[in-house]
Formats: sequence, structure tokens, C-alpha cells
Amino acid sequence: MLADCLHDLAALGPGSLPALMAAMFLAGLAGGLVHCALMCAPFVLAQSADGSGAGGPALQRLAGAMLLPYQAGRALGYGLLGALAGGLAGLFALGTGLRWMLGALLLLAALLMAAQALPRLAAGLPRLRAPPARLGRWVALLLVWPSPLRGLLLGLLLSGLPCGLLYAALAAAAASGSALAGGLAMLAFVLGTVPALTALALFGRLLRRVQGTLMRQVTGGLFLLNAVVLTGLALRLFNAR
Repeated sequence: MLADCLHDLAALGPGSLPALMAAMFLAGLAGGLVHCALMCAPFVLAQSADGSGAGGPALQRLAGAMLLPYQAGRALGYGLLGALAGGLAGLFALGTGLRWMLGALLLLAALLMAAQALPRLAAGLPRLRAPPARLGRWVALLLVWPSPLRGLLLGLLLSGLPCGLLYAALAAAAASGSALAGGLAMLAFVLGTVPALTALALFGRLLRRVQGTLMRQVTGGLFLLNAVVLTGLALRLFNAR
């Protein structure tokens, strides 16, 4: 049982993990445009302001704007959170025989993702807040620390800040039923957020100006599609019992 909680990739049924990872990537893609690009803007713009994402050939600008150490830190942090959530949920579900709890987590994730598409509901979800005073001092020090590890540690440190989108992603990762699957699900989520954060580093505040009604409608559609996929996985799991 412990081995299943660590590396089982089929707790939701055959072929379900790829579908879950695709849904998480869509959530990251949509959330990156309307959520992460707003809430994480100060951290991204502070790093890109040192010149790494400006000037020089186009490929050099793109490489700098990708902020690879920062993205690697985020991937590590979110991956660890997903592994913890998936491992603990799998341990509980398999240990008690209540495998339907994994389906319930998928439905919770679907509800939270659908709420992201509806402004009134999304307004009631926790949003990323400024780091607490002590954590804020660490963030400030990291932003000016002239070390290659700066971005990695900053991404790792900020990956645990609470927000509604993170809770939705973690609920879906927990439903995967194992540490390995949960970590993979959160990695797919992080990969989905990379394009928006890269565009933010490249174009700065311009990206925020174009975030109008059309973009909200497109990303809302992606969130709803995500919710449909997660609901389908949940119903498939319930029917398999």
C-alpha cells in the first residue's frame, strides 16, 4: 500500500493521469494569464528589471525573460506540494478503503476551477497576498542578492504562498492518489503558467493593459473546460467502484 501511495500512476484508472495533467496544464495556462501575471508581477518584473530580459538579440532577450532559475524554483516548490498532497490523499484513501474520496477531491477541484471563470465566485476565493513581514524581508534580500541561486530560491520560497488557484490545483493533485502522480500534476500546472510569466517579463505592464474582456472570456472558457475534464474523471472513478 505504501508503494502505491508513493508511485502509483493509475489510482484514478487507466489513462487518467495524462488527462489530469492536461487539465492541470490548461489551468496553468488560463491562470497564468489572468491570475499569476497579476499577482506575481512584482516578483517577475523585479527580476527582469536587472536587464536580463531586455536588450541584445531576440533569443537572448527570450532566454532572459524566461527566468529559468525562478521557474525551476517554482517547479520544485509546486512539485513538492503536489507530491505531499497526492501521497497523503492516497495513503488515506487506500488505508481506509474510501477511494471515493479521490473522486470527491476531483469534484472539489472542478468546482474551484469553475469558480475561477466566474468573477463573483472567484472574488470570494483567497488571493495571493503580500508576504508576511519576516518572509517579505527574505524576498527583498533575494531580489537584490547577486547570485545564480537567487531566482531558484525565490521561486521555491514563493511557491507556497496561499491563493485560490493554488488550492484548486492542489485538490486535483491530491486526487491523483500518489506522491509521484501528484508531483507530475503540479509540474504540468507550472508549465502552463510559464508562457504568461515569460510574456510579462518581456513586455512588462503592456501585458496587463491587454488583459481585457476577450482574454477573460478565453481564459474563462479554459477554466470551464478544465472543470469538465476533472468532473469527467471523477464520474469515471465513481462508476468504476
